[in-house]
Amino acid sequence: MNFEVLRIGQRVVRDDRVTTHVALVARAFGASKIYMNEVNPEIKDTLNKINRTWGGNFEIEFISDWKKVIKEKKTNSVKIVHLTMYGENINKLITSLQKEENILIVVGAEKVPREVYDFADYNVAIGNQPHSEISALAVLLDRIQEGSQFLTKFENPAREIIPTKRGKNVIMKETMDK
Repeated sequence: MNFEVLRIGQRVVRDDRVTTHVALVARAFGASKIYMNEVNPEIKDTLNKINRTWGGNFEIEFISDWKKVIKEKKTNSVKIVHLTMYGENINKLITSLQKEENILIVVGAEKVPREVYDFADYNVAIGNQPHSEISALAVLLDRIQEGSQFLTKFENPAREIIPTKRGKNVIMKETMDK
C-alpha cells in the first residue's frame, strides 16, 4: 500500500504546530509524502531534520492548487480519502479501505471546500464529533494497516531507539549536523 497526505488550508500561526504534527504522524504511520500550501517553510526544514535524525525519506511538497493534486491522483487511480466528522463511520468502510493500493488522505484545517466531499472516493469519519485532525489521521492509518506500520525500519537513521521497559536507549550512528 502507498499512502500520501494532502493538507488543505492552514490558519496562519495557529496551525503551524498542528500542520507539523499532521506531517509527523503521516511519516511515523507509514505515509510517504505530504502536500501542503507553503505557509511556513520551516515545516519543511523540520521534516528534513527528522529524516536525517531518525531515517527515512518522507517527502514534503509545497503546492498552490490542491484541486490539481486531487485531479492528478484520481487520473492515476489513486483513491481519495477525505477525513471528516461528517463522513461515514470508519467501522463501515475499513474493509474497503484495506483493499485499496494507493490512497491520498485529505486532511483539512479551516473549513474544507464542498468540492472535496464530491472529489472524495471515501468521506471517512473517525467519529461524528469534533476532534483533532492529527488523531483522526493516526487512527485511520493505524486501522488500515492494523499496526504493521510500527514494524517498519526507517532507512539510514543517525539515531535509533532501542525499545526498553524503563529509561531511554538510543544508538547514535553518526554525528548530526545542527
